[in-house]
Amino acid sequence: MTTEKIRRTAVIGSGAMGHGITQLLAMNGFEVTMVDINDEILQKAKEKIKWSLGKFVEKKRIRQEDADATLARVTTTTSYEQAAKDIDFAVEASPENMDLKKTIFAKLDSVAPAHAILASNTSTLSITEMGKATKRPDKVAGMHFFNPPQFMALVEVIKGESTSQETMSALTELAKKLGKTPIIVRKDVRGFVVNRILGAVFNEAFWAFHRKEATKEGIDASAKYTGGFPMGWFELGDFVGLDIA
Repeated sequence: MTTEKIRRTAVIGSGAMGHGITQLLAMNGFEVTMVDINDEILQKAKEKIKWSLGKFVEKKRIRQEDADATLARVTTTTSYEQAAKDIDFAVEASPENMDLKKTIFAKLDSVAPAHAILASNTSTLSITEMGKATKRPDKVAGMHFFNPPQFMALVEVIKGESTSQETMSALTELAKKLGKTPIIVRKDVRGFVVNRILGAVFNEAFWAFHRKEATKEGIDASAKYTGGFPMGWFELGDFVGLDIA
């Protein structure tokens, strides 16, 4: 599988990351089917995509006709069979629950064509375990986008124990085609690269506050104005959501 052969795609989950990844794929010319548990959730997600595209037009980053064409490339369904029957690539963006993700991968594997690559947007969980839920572990990998996917430049491409080099190369090239900077994560470790580092940073920031060494505002100011980060650590925790963090 090469990037040139990836045309039809599916995104499983239409939450903050799911609808953002859907928009990103559609903006770059891919046909995308977005899947979720009911039509109401899907409709809300599509409205968010429409709103986001409107902002791109407003800021003159794209033309109105580009926004219309992007939206036309997005379809929605609650059916895995309909979404995945003729795809080349799918990315799962469901909540961070391994049992749920394995169920999704097993479903995708049962209906997607044999050549299709199945990726997970997980930020911490084992790609190897997800691959074991399929009959194609060589075509299962991590493709971890950052929030919001439309803007954040980095993508982690993660190798499970059985992931083939062909799959890794295809996803690395896909990330570049989407205008992202991919980093290759060769070892399937908890948290991969970014969240392995971020966990240590969060711990230090939160304990510094707990020990009354600094205020939340002071810690965030130091990260932003001395460290040069776009958000402070408490601000980022709020943005990501404390349940996810």
